[in-house]
Amino acid sequence: METIVFDIGETLTRDDRYWNRWADWLGAPRYTLAALVGAVTAQGRDNADALGLLRPGIDVKAEYAAREAAGMGEVLDEDDLYEDVRPALGGLRKLGVRVIIAGNQTPRVGEILRSMNLPADLIVTSGEWGCAKPSPEFFARVLDASGAAPHETVYVGDHPANDLYPAKAAGLRVAVLRRGPWGHLWADDPDVWAAADWRIDSLTELTAFIAD
Repeated sequence: METIVFDIGETLTRDDRYWNRWADWLGAPRYTLAALVGAVTAQGRDNADALGLLRPGIDVKAEYAAREAAGMGEVLDEDDLYEDVRPALGGLRKLGVRVIIAGNQTPRVGEILRSMNLPADLIVTSGEWGCAKPSPEFFARVLDASGAAPHETVYVGDHPANDLYPAKAAGLRVAVLRRGPWGHLWADDPDVWAAADWRIDSLTELTAFIAD
């Protein structure tokens, strides 16, 4: 494998703070919003639908802007990274693998991640590209950034509908990570087992695959 591309939310970063800050902004109990996120996940819906269930008719883009203006915008720091992120990314680069981070996030998240000095060759978000998963355009951009053939590029993510299936349709190889609500919910789904090239419980397993 020449290039490994990583999803962001619930692959590299925990989403706890993201949803907690939304609950606080909307004046709702954190547990209520967490339960709604779980419900829409189980239904195969976009997780942002949970905000619509909590506040029907919500304009999410307008609320994002209002949060930023109020100093309640997106925040990420070292505590939001899973513990295996730096060892795995650093280990892959030592093995000569090109490491890319590309997921469905805002431009602000891209700025924050780049400021964290992660061991990656490129960090970019859907908001910066102007296209989002699971669109074919997003994965075409992934391949452009990869600099390698599709079969020599691996996309690593936790979500079958956003990561596994569209990446496979674009010709990439895929490692599905058992992490977060999506990764756990569909971990034993036979369709996921059939489509995934690898099923992993930790990002550090990738370095072992490459080393072998």
